[in-house]
Amino acid sequence: MITVNNLSIAFSGIDLFDNVSFVISDKDRIGLVGKNGAGKSTLLKILSKQQEPQSGTIIVSQSQTIGYLPQEMIPSSTMNILDETLTAFEEAKRLEKKIEELNREIANRTDYESEEYERLLHLQFEANERLVLIDAANAQAEAEKVLLGLGFSRSDFSRKILEFSSGWQMRVELAKILLKKPDIILLDEPTNHLDIESIGWLENFLINYFGAVVLVSHDRVFLDSITRRTIEITAGKIYDYKASYSEYVELLNQRRETQRATLTNQQKQIAEIEKFVERFRYKASKAKQVQSRLKLMEKMELETIDEVDISTIHFRFPPSPHSGKIVVQMKNLGKKYGEKEILKDVNIIIERGDKIAFVGKNGEGKSTLSKVIVGEITDYSGEYKEGHQVSIGYFAQNQAALLDGNKTVFETIDEIAVGDIRSKIRNILGSFLFGEDDIDKKVKVLSGGEKSRLALAKLILSPVNLLVLDEPTNHLDMDSKDILKNALIRYDGTLIIVSHDRDFLQGLTNSLYEFRNKHITEFKGDIFEYLEHRKIEDLKTLETSKAKDSQNKNSVVSKNKMDYEKSKEWERELRKIRTKIEKTEQEIESLEAEISEIDSKLADPDIIQTLTLDDNFYKTYQSKKDLLMQKMKLWEDLSLELEEKSQQ
Repeated sequence: MITVNNLSIAFSGIDLFDNVSFVISDKDRIGLVGKNGAGKSTLLKILSKQQEPQSGTIIVSQSQTIGYLPQEMIPSSTMNILDETLTAFEEAKRLEKKIEELNREIANRTDYESEEYERLLHLQFEANERLVLIDAANAQAEAEKVLLGLGFSRSDFSRKILEFSSGWQMRVELAKILLKKPDIILLDEPTNHLDIESIGWLENFLINYFGAVVLVSHDRVFLDSITRRTIEITAGKIYDYKASYSEYVELLNQRRETQRATLTNQQKQIAEIEKFVERFRYKASKAKQVQSRLKLMEKMELETIDEVDISTIHFRFPPSPHSGKIVVQMKNLGKKYGEKEILKDVNIIIERGDKIAFVGKNGEGKSTLSKVIVGEITDYSGEYKEGHQVSIGYFAQNQAALLDGNKTVFETIDEIAVGDIRSKIRNILGSFLFGEDDIDKKVKVLSGGEKSRLALAKLILSPVNLLVLDEPTNHLDMDSKDILKNALIRYDGTLIIVSHDRDFLQGLTNSLYEFRNKHITEFKGDIFEYLEHRKIEDLKTLETSKAKDSQNKNSVVSKNKMDYEKSKEWERELRKIRTKIEKTEQEIESLEAEISEIDSKLADPDIIQTLTLDDNFYKTYQSKKDLLMQKMKLWEDLSLELEEKSQQ
């Protein structure tokens, strides 16, 4: 558990946080939301002890572990993928050494009733429980499972980590955090580095995770799938909602409507008081009532409407020039990098007005085909034809990084603007939220979101009839993504978009091209229809496999049927285990309720201030948590035993 008390931090005289307080409980699922620059990443750095607040305190419960994935980092490992991932289990070695030392010390003591002996037993139990949780005995199998879930193939395991792009290196860092199984996971925009399938896998992992999870993400679907609590950061304050992101948006609108209604009523009341005072100010018989109303007005605290940053990018793509009916045509197109084949026998035709999403795992060729279409890759096999009078606008996956960092914002646009458009550069930059103070900034000092906006601004300078966009939403906040999506919906040309953002793709495209095993398959429908289709296909494969297993088992059982008495004994054993499981579940439920009640008290700053680390309150709290861990471990063992016996 983390308790934040009166946290304050400011940059350049502007408050990011002003006396902010809240508590992160053991199993919380929290989404941090707010505009770019509101302080979400800063808050995660403070919670992970990467940065100190200017005032206030961060209290982390004793023995709690924290895993933190920043937005960007530069790993420097020279190991291969699997070996680097296995470093996540280094804690297990330390724990084994600690347990060995504790065992020796306990064995040499005879003061069985002393507090020190009890403390050693507690430390021993805690270390053993942590070691079991990490599951280092199955380290390689666990590491492989997580790496496969995050999109790596088995052939990648032996490759050096430096051979991979920064996005794939970040996946390794994420895998290490998940394998360390910290009590609290802090993730800053984790989906930026993942494809749709990997995002789905991570969702399921985090939904079922035993500890607390705090997320910063601009992916609505990802947030809605995982979080049950939303903390909004705005104008130095936070608002804490016990709700998912979509529910939070509704509650936010209700809150502001309530504030507006309250303020309107107060203003109406003040106007009536002023009118009464003005009318009866000089009448002695009304003097008492006049004074009473004046005092009422003085005591009245006017409702304030939360300061809202309403600045958003606003633009639309210029009308597209006319092109031929067929925009892009490929016959038996293939592409290799050395010996590695990425695309094989690609045969597609894209017609004028089509809006297409490229989907599939990273590394399956989506960006490669995009580069073939825009002419960046020419060493392919097969045929590629561009249609009549096709003009292309391209947003590369690393478009923001391709900007010249030594040029100013203004120079970046000015160098490609021609004709009458040059007189509108300041207006164009303004529509992408670059004010007069920003246009002379060097590109290298801009944030990731600002660079993405500048790259988009470049894209609208020249009318084109084919837009190819490769991950354009990375680093854009929710509002900016909505504006871009609406502009693309209104765009009258042909669109090809590579994206892993399901909410962004929904309603934007009319067909999807799935990249899988070097081939491309067209799917007519929406992104969520496609995902449901993929799930059904995977389930069919799984059911076929299960049916074969079942047939094999039945043939074995038919040859070796258990006799009647053995069957009865087997049923009795199953009933006993189920009874124990039910009892343990009741005990767990009771303990969780007691711990939740204590959590509520710890969330109260007045109570926190009266306690010290030596208080019995904390000892009782810790003992209940220890007991809960024991019961949960017992429940897992019993459930495993039941599963094994059921399959016998």
